[in-house]
Amino acid sequence: MTVETSPEAQPPAQAAPPQQSLGTAAARKLASTTKSAPQMQEITSRWLLRMLPWVETKGGTYRVNRRLSYTVGDGRVEFVQDGARVRVIPRELGELALLRGFEDDAALTALADRCTQRDFTAGEVLAERGAPAGEIHLIAHGRVSQSSEGPYGDGIRIAVLADGDRFGENALLDADATWDYTAKAETSGTLLTLSRADFAAVQASSPALQAHIEAFSSLPNQRQNRHGEAEIAMSAGHVGEAVLPGAFVDYEVNPREYELSVAQTVLRIHTRVADLYNGPMNQTEEQLRLTIEALRERQEHELVNNREFGLLHNADFKQRIQTHSGPPTPDDMDELLCRRRGTKLFLAHPRTIAAIGREFNARGLYPDHVDLGGQQVPAWRGVPILPCNKIPITREQTSSIIAMRTGEENQGVIGLRQTGLPEEYEPGLSVRFMGISEQAIMSYLVTTYYSAAVLVPDALGVMENVQIARRRD
Repeated sequence: MTVETSPEAQPPAQAAPPQQSLGTAAARKLASTTKSAPQMQEITSRWLLRMLPWVETKGGTYRVNRRLSYTVGDGRVEFVQDGARVRVIPRELGELALLRGFEDDAALTALADRCTQRDFTAGEVLAERGAPAGEIHLIAHGRVSQSSEGPYGDGIRIAVLADGDRFGENALLDADATWDYTAKAETSGTLLTLSRADFAAVQASSPALQAHIEAFSSLPNQRQNRHGEAEIAMSAGHVGEAVLPGAFVDYEVNPREYELSVAQTVLRIHTRVADLYNGPMNQTEEQLRLTIEALRERQEHELVNNREFGLLHNADFKQRIQTHSGPPTPDDMDELLCRRRGTKLFLAHPRTIAAIGREFNARGLYPDHVDLGGQQVPAWRGVPILPCNKIPITREQTSSIIAMRTGEENQGVIGLRQTGLPEEYEPGLSVRFMGISEQAIMSYLVTTYYSAAVLVPDALGVMENVQIARRRD
């Protein structure tokens, strides 16, 4: 049985006791919190900026003088795609050694029109060692491996070719040419073929092409070293009063010049913020610090990716290699390393470094670590492997690994900058006050000038199309 009581019969609620001390909510209004400086996720280690030797560049331009070189036609060929049809850009045929410097658009277009498309599948043999070679193959897409027979009868792999490469160029002028290797497709892809007969037909109808080929054929008479540089005549091992050859060192007539690039931004700060909210941290200094960090990040990105002076675009095509199986194996790292003396460092995206570690661990190898400025970093053959997230990763989950020798004294890669700028804040970076607007906003122009130069081609090498995704078990 439930007994209901009226509200008047309920006992009165007890009143809250009076507050005897200051509450925490009110106390926080008067307290100074412990706070951090403004944080920024974009900041990286920026190893490239730290490791490049910076050379003072007065006048804003750095000229790289080299010995005269007869090396020609070592660029890559580009194509255009119209649906399933692929065409070579006529002007791109100038990347072939025998057409280097040839500018007759009519003849180049005629040659491009005579290129026939061939789609291939993985495992298909594109050229057989010892067979007659009567055409040149231009790879529009895909990977092709070249292999031959070693001196002891075992098979050896010569090279791996990819988009933009070609093989069989000597067959266009040599009627007795044979394939020195077997070319086999590692993936499906497309190539364009130009036969010796088609090349000869265009040559017969173009006096300009005939004259160019005759001039090209005289180039091998120029004495040159294995790097293509004009040879310095000398005599060694002679006895008696032998007549010594005369010599001089010839230079490039039109050496490359690197102009300093610029990265700029305008930092705006309201005077009310700078006046009233400057403690305990200086708002102007903190805004400037984060702006400079972002500017340095952009500077490193440009040093890697800029089409004019970026490392990825300025590596000589003879210093670009492909991985033999996709992932970055120790053998691939050794091949990249051996192409230059005194390699100072490797640069790779952090995910690429993880892929390197997986491949090494799978083979029971554990790379050493070296001390770099008090920090332990992974290394291969004593060369540090440094992270650089500015190296792009493609949609196919491939990336690149950069290897370089650095310093002017080593004929390596150098950074370019000019110091002593007006209102310089850091070496090569200036902060200039631009005034206060009618809205009471102060403006500062933040500027940095920079570039990079490759003194000799073998100072910089790139391993391309490095697979970084995990393999399926």
